[in-house]
This record gives sequence, structure tokens and C-alpha cells, in this order.
Amino acid sequence: MMAIIFLYSGAGKLMAPADTMAYIAAAGLPFAGLALALAAATELGGGLLLALGVRSRLIAAALALFSLVTGAAFHHAIGDQAQLLQLLKNVAMSGGLLQVVAYGGGAFRRDAGSM
Repeated sequence: MMAIIFLYSGAGKLMAPADTMAYIAAAGLPFAGLALALAAATELGGGLLLALGVRSRLIAAALALFSLVTGAAFHHAIGDQAQLLQLLKNVAMSGGLLQVVAYGGGAFRRDAGSM
């Protein structure tokens, strides 16, 4: 279930690349096109692998880090309640993903919980 948000977000980036690159540039990050490609690949690839239970712990660790970094980069204006909620969502997702890192992908994993 945690993979859904990554799959949805990655697909959204591909459906509106110009909007996504403008958002990245507005955050002050360089190389918006490259950042878009990396973010979409991380979200779609990581989301798919997490959903399938492939290398669950490693993928969950990467997505937890991705969530924290993107939260800090894009949702740091915590005086704005919407941005604060987005940041807290990223932190909460990271916490859930760290549970996967600690305990593995569950009964349906394909990787026997290995890193």
C-alpha cells in the first residue's frame, strides 16, 4: 500500500513534465530536467519494486531517504499549513518505510527479506 503514493506521484510527473520542471526550478534546484527524470524513475521504479516485494529492505531504505530529502527540499515552508502537512506526510512515509527496512517486506515478498 505504501507503494501507491510513489507510483501515483511518478506517473503524475510524467503526465505533466513541464509543470514538474517548473516546480523543481521554483524550489531553486538546478537541472530540472535531470531532477524530473531521476524523481520519476525513483518513484515509479521504487514503487513498483516495493509493491512486488523485490529487494524490499534496500528499496524501502532508498525511498525513505528520497522522501526525507524531497520533503526538506520542497516542503520546508512550515508556516504554510499545506506545506507542513506535505512535510509531515513525507516524514510519516519514511517511518513506515523504515519498518520495512527493519522487518522486511512481509509474507508476500519475493526476496526473503534480504537487503
